[in-house]
Amino acid sequence: MVFQSDNLKLSANAIKVLERRYLLRDEDGATIETPVSMFRRVAHAVASGEKAFGATAADVEEIEKKFMSAMTSLEFLPNSPTLMNAGTPLGQLSACFVLPVEDSLRSIFSTLQSMALIHQSGGGTGFSFSALRPTGDVVRSTLGVASGPVSFMRIFDVATDVIKQGGRRRGANMSILSIHHPDILEFIESKGHDGVLSNFNISVAITDRFMDALARGSEYPLINPRTGQEVRRLPAGEVFERIAMAAWKTGDPGLIFTDEINRYNPTPALGDIQATNPCGEVPLLPYEACNLGSINLARMVRDNQFDWEALKSLVWLGVRFLDDVIDSSHFPIPEIDAMVRANRKIGLGVMGFADALIQLGISYDSPQAAETADNVMSFVAREARNASECLAQERGPFPNFPDSIYARNGHQPMRNATVCSVAPTGTISLIAGCSSGIEPLFAISYVREALGDAQLLEVNPHFQATAREQGFYSEDLMESVARLGSVQSIEEIPQNVRRVFVTDFDIDPQWHVRAQAAFQHHTDNAVSKTVNLPHNATIKDVSDIFLMAHREKCKGITVYRYGSKQQQVLHLSGTPRDQEGEKSPYITVHSEYAGGCADENCNF
Repeated sequence: MVFQSDNLKLSANAIKVLERRYLLRDEDGATIETPVSMFRRVAHAVASGEKAFGATAADVEEIEKKFMSAMTSLEFLPNSPTLMNAGTPLGQLSACFVLPVEDSLRSIFSTLQSMALIHQSGGGTGFSFSALRPTGDVVRSTLGVASGPVSFMRIFDVATDVIKQGGRRRGANMSILSIHHPDILEFIESKGHDGVLSNFNISVAITDRFMDALARGSEYPLINPRTGQEVRRLPAGEVFERIAMAAWKTGDPGLIFTDEINRYNPTPALGDIQATNPCGEVPLLPYEACNLGSINLARMVRDNQFDWEALKSLVWLGVRFLDDVIDSSHFPIPEIDAMVRANRKIGLGVMGFADALIQLGISYDSPQAAETADNVMSFVAREARNASECLAQERGPFPNFPDSIYARNGHQPMRNATVCSVAPTGTISLIAGCSSGIEPLFAISYVREALGDAQLLEVNPHFQATAREQGFYSEDLMESVARLGSVQSIEEIPQNVRRVFVTDFDIDPQWHVRAQAAFQHHTDNAVSKTVNLPHNATIKDVSDIFLMAHREKCKGITVYRYGSKQQQVLHLSGTPRDQEGEKSPYITVHSEYAGGCADENCNF
């Protein structure tokens, strides 16, 4: 079903999520803008940032029209806080923040306050708790003992529940702990039960030193961060197996490869990067924030090939938009304001990759798909860097450029310390009507629970068009596809069609990792990607994915075994959990999500 609103075509579910979360309301809670007026508000507010660089009123009006066109065509959308807050008194437009957690009560609760302000404004937060002294360690000021990082994570989790991000977005956090921290085993299993730390994704910070010990089958050291001294050693293989087992059981923890991240840290003089945003696509220094935007690749395929000129124009416009966002945003605390303006990090990425592959006739689980990912992202990254260099000539480089790796390597001045990220796009891809991020399709056809008790049968539009063109379309067939989700076992569908229309669980996990790696090779930030596994996947499957991600130079990796959490975004019929009670005969997808990420925090 498609709704027409002010000449903007949006699905019923896109309209619903816009009304619930994005469109402005009056004091009585009544909606006071349409989707088109929302885009107009955003375009006007962001284009106003051009005034800081001497743009005339006519110049601002022209760029506002371009921003408006890119958004209303659903070819480019910024992150949710920009859509929510641009042109409002709140004016906080960034999605991603990292805050420091130092080893003192004052620092911990100061960070808690900053987190509350960020969540209230619609942002998500990441933390490394690796600097905190371990459980049982001495606290000299009180002659007591430390309670450890996990205990403080619980305080942050409860605070997030209370804040509720202004009622429009649920809080989301990332907690990271070094593999060398003495409390690492407690951390690994900290989300072992449903409902515990439900506002956190967690990741283990993996070092090259640990991976070397794992390869050798040897032990590795645990180091007290307070003293810098080794306290004991553990077998790397046993710890790695504990991580894989916990991830198999609950989807947590993921891994981030901190040495790989810091090999590409653009400002190493400011310190090492130890944390990421909630979905992992933006590694950040303390007090940094990043503005994200995504290009809809599904709309870049024309006549069975990519329109490279159209894509180039969107990349350049997207870089300009995101740079303007920095100057149009009101940041929640002065430390963030200073750090963001000093490094001016942006994260331009893509969504609709699976839809684009389908239009090109390429199966997601094929070498051609990996090659396409490589070609697309290398093009996006190259043009984004060129656009940032051009902006640097107009507006000056980011203030920390002289101490950056770019200056050290004789690179042309850049306006932005980073330019690319690949986000999960959980909600904005729904608005755009495309597949989320770089994920494969979750299902070909499904029933979406939406609009109260209504159930809407939704079919991938490319599959529906193909079925009609090739003469095998029928309502009965669409019903069968909705019951199965996959088309692989339906013999009346031609084999070449089944080969292209593959879904999450049709794909060998290696192709998930290959897709992520292909995008990561050209992304200066990182890539959000969930390797969704069937319920019968094994712990070894998880271990193999983690090892492959490290070999392929990914900056992080997350797996999710279907049904391993009571609360998940996407549901298939007929799983063991569904069989406990009444169940629909169809695949069912929650009303606000259509992407591949089954984690409850992938809503950015």
